[in-house]
Amino acid sequence: MTPPRCPRPPRPTRLTRRTLLAGLAGGLALAGSAFGPAFAQSDKAVRFILPNAPGSGVDAITRAAQAALGRALGSPVVVDNQPGAGGIVGLQALARSAPDGQTLGIVSNNVVIFPSVLKSIPFDMPGDFTPIAVIGYTPVVLVVNAKVPASNLKEFVALLRSRKGELNYGSGGNGTILHLASAQFLDEAKLDARHIPYKGVGPMVTDLIGGQIEFAAVSLPSVQQHLKTGALKAIGMATAQRVPAAADIPTFVEQGMPGYVVEAWLAVIAPKGLPAAEVQRVHAAVVNAFNDAEVKDAMARQGNVIQIGSPDRAMPFFRSELARYAQLVKKAGVEAQ
Repeated sequence: MTPPRCPRPPRPTRLTRRTLLAGLAGGLALAGSAFGPAFAQSDKAVRFILPNAPGSGVDAITRAAQAALGRALGSPVVVDNQPGAGGIVGLQALARSAPDGQTLGIVSNNVVIFPSVLKSIPFDMPGDFTPIAVIGYTPVVLVVNAKVPASNLKEFVALLRSRKGELNYGSGGNGTILHLASAQFLDEAKLDARHIPYKGVGPMVTDLIGGQIEFAAVSLPSVQQHLKTGALKAIGMATAQRVPAAADIPTFVEQGMPGYVVEAWLAVIAPKGLPAAEVQRVHAAVVNAFNDAEVKDAMARQGNVIQIGSPDRAMPFFRSELARYAQLVKKAGVEAQ
């Protein structure tokens, strides 16, 4: 097969089963308290740094809650996408920001994977940050280009087997949660494919629709519209049960691959040293915003599961996830780059 003409990503990286990661899951804390009216208004904007490209699942969730977050925080909310270096650029900018509650971030599992897959990062994770709350998780779906001659797990595995190592899959960057989610699928299926890393999920989805790559594991919100229009096809949902927002897509568990379950969790964080009073204020605003009727409806349509954890459980959760991924990456033989 002729390698794809794709100017944005670097050269394809061949993956073998030795480098594939298994066992991704998001353990989330639950808190269900609701808060009262919006906070006092301020003209000073609150910046939410997203170490993700526009069009990603994190981006879709943040923008759906943007107006409600602004009302709850009492200030306009500006979404600042900084996906460079797989998200490192945005995280570094957040770490260097003043811990005053005016600069916050919404992040995914990627932030606790980076220390295990990169030899050097310009900050300490999670020591240079103040985790405020795990928000919940977003479903992951394995999708293919519309022209790929497969519509379910059995057909797709047969196609991969017939074209050993020839198909290409994309991700938003090396070592990201969605890269590892695709790698886990290949490990479960005992098959190989070529990895094409992109600088963000948005450009990757564009090339997936265009046929430069054949498949990818992605968050449901980032491709839901493309599934509806037929630009992409879903092979299966990497969830334990079907997702109400996409009830027509069967899970991999249903299709005979019970080990393929991926939950991409999301969390709100701030720079290190955010005062306790600010932590509580921001946490209250997050709970208030995600309990807004319009936001809850948007989250349900996207298929997201909202389970907001308490501030006192956020840092222990990050540390436990950091250790868990370090063990998984080491077990899988993934070498840091």
